[in-house]
Amino acid sequence: MSNQQQPAKMWSGRFREPLDRTFEQWQRSFPFDWRLLPQEVAASKAHAQTIAAAGILTPDELTRMLDGLDAVAQRPTNWAHRISVTSGQVDYETSNAQIAAAIIASAPQAEDIHHYVELELTKEIGALALKLHTGRSRNEQIATDMRLFVREAIDHCLRGLESWAEALLTLAEANAEAVMPGYTHLQRAEPVLIAHWLLAYVSMIERDLSRFADARARMNFCPLGSGAIAGATLALDRTIAARALDFTAPTPNSIDATSDRDFMLDFAQAASTLGLHISRFAEEITLYATAEFNFVELPEAFSTGSSAMPQKKNPDLTELARGKSARLLGASTALSTLVKGLPLAYNKDLQEGQEQIFDIADTLTGLLSVLPNFTHALKFRSAGMKTAATTGYLNAMAAATYLTHKGVPFRKAHEKIGNAVRFGLESNRELNELTLAELNQFGPEFGEDFYESITLEATLDCHDVAGGTARHRVRQALAEARKRLAGNVVER
Repeated sequence: MSNQQQPAKMWSGRFREPLDRTFEQWQRSFPFDWRLLPQEVAASKAHAQTIAAAGILTPDELTRMLDGLDAVAQRPTNWAHRISVTSGQVDYETSNAQIAAAIIASAPQAEDIHHYVELELTKEIGALALKLHTGRSRNEQIATDMRLFVREAIDHCLRGLESWAEALLTLAEANAEAVMPGYTHLQRAEPVLIAHWLLAYVSMIERDLSRFADARARMNFCPLGSGAIAGATLALDRTIAARALDFTAPTPNSIDATSDRDFMLDFAQAASTLGLHISRFAEEITLYATAEFNFVELPEAFSTGSSAMPQKKNPDLTELARGKSARLLGASTALSTLVKGLPLAYNKDLQEGQEQIFDIADTLTGLLSVLPNFTHALKFRSAGMKTAATTGYLNAMAAATYLTHKGVPFRKAHEKIGNAVRFGLESNRELNELTLAELNQFGPEFGEDFYESITLEATLDCHDVAGGTARHRVRQALAEARKRLAGNVVER
């Protein structure tokens, strides 16, 4: 294919030959980084204020520049209106793909979001737009845009996580007295309150919240003024842009600022850990909804049927949630692999990281849009769960504890109860069904009070430690989790 004359590029002065057309289309980032338009406009407005303070723009030029940038920011809304008029569509969300296609098609010469904004701003305010790039580089622009995008994605994720935690707490409170078997090695271990099990996921979410919040605080520094690598060539007051964009301060090193993608890695790694937690929850719900467990009634509003088998109700939400965790892990791994061998400072390779971040943000948005309502809709088959919690010798630990209170060393108590369990298995009876005479063959310490020490209530309440499944401890844990969640929401 022969080369064709292309419109001038932002960097074309040094070149005499036009780009190969195929290469030009292949290397463009605009087909995906167009979604950074709000961030690019915000960063450009901050930079305009900075260069105005340095005397590059007059007050009137600054006003025109800011108004022009506001007009460029309205492009998606304008396209949404055009599409709705043409197609009769009025829902902005349902036409996002069309809006993206329209914006991209409207600027076929735009290499990236930075070039697009310059081109569109030129349409609005003429040659004045060309002053905007004074004292800055695309290297610092993309570093700033991506920080702004990740910061917003984290804020959205925090809100979604809080909603999911609230749903789990509400579900736990509604099942505060219900019991279920707790598992180790996927074998029944000890009875626990359903609320205690649900609070385990609340604890995971609280760690997720702290990871995202830590990442947000760590990345909240402004690269504007870093130039291409060595810093701006003008004496710019970098605090102006930092304040305008609500950053904590300017970044301390221009080389690091233009090449740093740690903030993206932090976000991706926090997302992948959250994905693991979501996947574990999804796996347990999927498992508990099977006929073999029969602990959970899947909400019909979040399930589908089989096209071949009329009786099926499939756990599509939990299976998809489980699958989405692989997507998050893959994106995190791709980012780490992308960055690991790059020399300082900016390299074009980093362009590949943007799509990973967009995918992570979209995946989290999708997951956290459905998990809260799904969780609210869950129904437990508490009678069957209680039966499972009171059979299979789940009170054996409580029985061994009974003997320790009688002065038997725990190792010997463990052995005596193990022998009693084996005897029960041979006669198909639970521990509470063995006679005192039968128990006494394993030790004289067994008394009539043994039976009341291994009831379901006693078995639960013997775990009377902070963080345990004793009823009053779980009530206390629920109240404390509510308080922490409320405090987190207020603090944000």
